[in-house]
Amino acid sequence: MLVDSHCHLDFDDLVADLPGVFSRMAGNDVAAAVCIGVNLEDWPKVRALAESDARLFATVGVHPEYSEAEEATVAKLCELAAHPKVIAIGETGLDYYWQKDAPEWQRERFRVHIRAARQLGLPLVIHTREAATDTLRLMREEGAAEVGGIMHCFTESWEVASAALDLGFHLSFSGIVTFRNAAQVREVAQKAPLDRILVETDAPYLAPVPYRGKRNEPAYVRHVAEEVARLRGLSFAEVARATTENFCRLFPGTRKLLEKPT
Repeated sequence: MLVDSHCHLDFDDLVADLPGVFSRMAGNDVAAAVCIGVNLEDWPKVRALAESDARLFATVGVHPEYSEAEEATVAKLCELAAHPKVIAIGETGLDYYWQKDAPEWQRERFRVHIRAARQLGLPLVIHTREAATDTLRLMREEGAAEVGGIMHCFTESWEVASAALDLGFHLSFSGIVTFRNAAQVREVAQKAPLDRILVETDAPYLAPVPYRGKRNEPAYVRHVAEEVARLRGLSFAEVARATTENFCRLFPGTRKLLEKPT
């Protein structure tokens, strides 16, 4: 059994094909998926999806790339996250690839999300791109270790991975781990403690080999798990079991669903 810990099923190219998406999930033993909130404007779509199917969970947050999005307050995030299907705060973090001037508003937005997560006692889903130093600094300054969470679509160095692990975070690997030129990611996938890793698709983006360049979907998380297993010299079953257990431990409210007989 597998869990896709990060996807965007509310995006147009997936929401139009949900029956097929769910069918292929079942065919690849993907028991659940997390629909990630990226802005407040589209949050009702994410919520509706999570409500529509027992296999789906949700998060609430404002992505660092959304410069024109409505800003969330701690109070607003706490209000939205009171929904029973919400299991984390995010996607949040810092992205200096698209925002090369490293804007202060982005750092303040990240701080707000960490404060909301701490107030609620919910884990964080963190995005960082070309911003690892500031991401880790703000995590430390705001006490993110108090709630932990996921370093989503991890692509940083082992040094950054170690720092995140020290703060109690999990590392989630996407289809990038199957790319031949992703040596740094593959190294971390080999070294990280087995009880601190997750797998994801980030669908509809970053489809793994052999679907690279095509639309991604939760069923393809199987290819991510298979590559992590190959890199670590483990069986697919061992990695599937470990990553699902890690997910349930991080998000205890999901365990009852995932332990139901199929």
